[in-house]
Amino acid sequence: MTRSMRGAALAKYAEVATALGLNPDATLRELGIDPRVLTQPELRLPGQKVLELLAHSAAVTGCETFGLRMALERRLSDYGPVSLMLAHQATLRDALMVLVRYQRMLNECLFIYVEDQDADSTLVREELITGGEHVDPRQAYELALGTLAHIFRAPASPAFRPARVQFAHSAPRDPSLHIEMFGPDVVFDSQVNALVCRRAELDAAIPGADPALATHAESFIRSLPFADETPLTIQVVKAIHALLPFDGASVESVSARLGLSARTLQRRLAEEGADFSSLLNEARRAHAFRHLSNSRLPLDQVAGLVGYRYETSFARWFIAEVGVTNSAWRTGAR
Repeated sequence: MTRSMRGAALAKYAEVATALGLNPDATLRELGIDPRVLTQPELRLPGQKVLELLAHSAAVTGCETFGLRMALERRLSDYGPVSLMLAHQATLRDALMVLVRYQRMLNECLFIYVEDQDADSTLVREELITGGEHVDPRQAYELALGTLAHIFRAPASPAFRPARVQFAHSAPRDPSLHIEMFGPDVVFDSQVNALVCRRAELDAAIPGADPALATHAESFIRSLPFADETPLTIQVVKAIHALLPFDGASVESVSARLGLSARTLQRRLAEEGADFSSLLNEARRAHAFRHLSNSRLPLDQVAGLVGYRYETSFARWFIAEVGVTNSAWRTGAR
């Protein structure tokens, strides 16, 4: 399944590329991307191409923090019409839920999960799903989480910072920009890519918020493309990615998360031309490639993160799916 992003996903790409000695228009053309996306943010492009561009640009320039540098230049207006709602939400949590509700309109490849962990902290987790072949997603995840942390300082206060930031990839040679952006508690080689936020900060009232203006803005946004009700297939994909690292994302657990019976979920998926097993397999591939790319993670831990209790079961699935052993793929990717 091909998933798309707004051209705004590349906001500030040209500025960062140019500063690092890269010709942005030529680089986009080299990768088959229409350079007009840099000046027309509502144009849509395949999400796979965005990941390829970010990974390629970081490699060519030798800049491990290419995505973070883009995030530092982002503005609330880069969210397009949705920024009208974000600017007037009563709390940061309300603003986050606007992003969750209208994420398909902004970026079909990015799923955001907001889950309270305990009385003090909330996990804001992100999953990137393009449906294409594996591309190192390090730059894309750092851009996504960096943008979220940077933009959310504006409606709250310049002092807002997550309590902790978690990345599934390994640490860069120099983490100083990560610490500058997120604070000292940045964790690499994690199970998920996420911000851990203090609940008190998320639920604090934002001075100057105007709920009436937010309501007017939402009425307008609902009339725009991609703002309609999310198909069940996308809801199922989102649930699978949320559950896979923790319980294997069985059809029973996914259907329970969506408030449906397993039989109803499978019937409605069939009506949309999808089936659960294929969606689960697609998610497993994405998680397997991502975690195998991090050579610091043992194979038995990778197996658990893609829903297998035993590494041998994961190994058999991987050979059947990819045609090589997981260890051989890891060596080739590295």
